[in-house]
Amino acid sequence: MRAWIVERPRPVREEPLRLVDLPDPQPGPGEIRVRVSTCGVCRTDLHVVEGDLLPHRQPVVPGHEIVGVVDRCGPAASRFRIGERVGIAWLRSTCGVCRFCRRDMENLCLDPRFTGWDEHGGYAELAVVNESYAYAVPDTFPDLTAAPLLCAGIIGYRALRRAEVPSGGGLGLWGFGGSAHLTAQIAMAQGAEVHVRTRGQKGRELAAELGASSVGDSADPLPAPLDAAILFAPVGDLVPVAMSALDRGGTLAVAGIHLSDIPTLNYQQHLFQERTLRSVTANTRADGTAFLEAAARVPVRVSAVPYPFERAPKALLDLAEDRVRGAAVLTFGA
Repeated sequence: MRAWIVERPRPVREEPLRLVDLPDPQPGPGEIRVRVSTCGVCRTDLHVVEGDLLPHRQPVVPGHEIVGVVDRCGPAASRFRIGERVGIAWLRSTCGVCRFCRRDMENLCLDPRFTGWDEHGGYAELAVVNESYAYAVPDTFPDLTAAPLLCAGIIGYRALRRAEVPSGGGLGLWGFGGSAHLTAQIAMAQGAEVHVRTRGQKGRELAAELGASSVGDSADPLPAPLDAAILFAPVGDLVPVAMSALDRGGTLAVAGIHLSDIPTLNYQQHLFQERTLRSVTANTRADGTAFLEAAARVPVRVSAVPYPFERAPKALLDLAEDRVRGAAVLTFGA
């Protein structure tokens, strides 16, 4: 199979991806093999490729927003049929026995594995995963727009839950790309008033089209104190900005797996009066199922920019330089 690999992480402008031929993977017990139709290009991929996340496997095939059809089942795999469309996401496996797995908190598992970091991902023609960690993809979404749901959507949904927006409350979003534009729609469907602050002009235009109550640059003031906020941009300097925008009792959830250093916070200005700062770590499979059901029910509008598989380096570069309106998605074949 053809696949893009990262052998040595380095800045995306130095072209760290290399197109190679790899042996076709074979599914083991309980696993399915998926012929990839589309794979979303996530900011986490950028962190893997550039080395913000320390390598777990070298070389590795990035990509963890995978949509395709099952073309082979391993021994004892019976959940999906040959030809059935499925999705593969970031969370690839958990131990099932640690204290967090036993508490239904598998996103905090002590021995997890992740697609496109620990094991080969979706920047390839074929991908293998344990069937227990694959998702049925709602028929509402074609392959192109389904791919970003598998991580951008799921992690945004968990971040929204962590932010605990009260009914009818004001929610601020810093950064407005593949994840935020999906989260905003779920939040608005739940009755939240959404305010978007982002540096990218394309993101601001999309936020306005989707019905955000206010749109501005990252440091622009808000019309009123916020009940909750989510930071999608991996920029630690924005943490005090977002915390300062919170009303009493408000919560900021940081949605990214990587964040640059946070400046010193002032207790009185940023945290006093029961303001809360929270991280978001991966997701549970229950999060994924709940989000996909909600996305189909709303239904969310996915802004997806297709890139042919052969142009994966261009997709990553455009993502790094904020040139993508919504989510970038690799497409395979016709």
